[in-house]
Amino acid sequence: MKTWNINGIVIGEGKPKIIIPIIGETNEEVLKQFNTVMNLEPDIIEWRADAYEKVEHLDSVINLLCQMRKEQKQIPLLFTFRTKKEGGLKDLPTRYYKKLLETVIETKLVDVIDIELFTGDTLVSELISLAVKNSIYTIISYHDFHETPSKDEIVSRLKKMQDLGGHIPKIAVMPHNTQDLLTLLAATETMKTTYADRPLITIAMGPLGLISRIGCEVFGSSCTFGAGEQASAPGQIPAQELQTVLQIIHKNL
Repeated sequence: MKTWNINGIVIGEGKPKIIIPIIGETNEEVLKQFNTVMNLEPDIIEWRADAYEKVEHLDSVINLLCQMRKEQKQIPLLFTFRTKKEGGLKDLPTRYYKKLLETVIETKLVDVIDIELFTGDTLVSELISLAVKNSIYTIISYHDFHETPSKDEIVSRLKKMQDLGGHIPKIAVMPHNTQDLLTLLAATETMKTTYADRPLITIAMGPLGLISRIGCEVFGSSCTFGAGEQASAPGQIPAQELQTVLQIIHKNL
């Protein structure tokens, strides 16, 4: 099993790493949340740029990344634009989505970048190749805010993300009952023990999914998301509470 060392944070070993999102709309809100999140001592900070009012202006995106990097150079920074069809706050034309991610990668101001699986194999492969060339890690992601696919389908998508060369495959699903939750957990365990050669992230969203967020080390998910000032998905709990629970579980495994 490969591990990834990102600014001293090793993904794929030890206690699952906590990612805290920033979801500000304006420059001021983003930087205020950034400073608040830094004080929570996350393993990774995620900038959810789909919330940013100037995301369609590349210079504004780059300038804001520069300001964040000036404040904190050590904590790994994950850049995410979540499209509306996968639970994000706005949509972009595919051409601009590609240009946005390419520009962010080429600045080398981030450490990890999220690429959505269903933007297409060709685009995903091109972005992964560019990220690797610029020494940036990739999360290849899929989000279903409506249901939980079958175990076989979840495993198949995680395998595809791995085969495409993504550093960290990620799937988030919406459970409607405890059986859906068990499906996600079983798929995670099967992927981890049978197919995975690298870290992965799986999440069941909403209240039913809490077990997947706090029990991730048991089933094989290497990272989990905790809320800072604001949650970025249903079911996220405050990062400090999450940290306490993860430490208790890790200590007693």
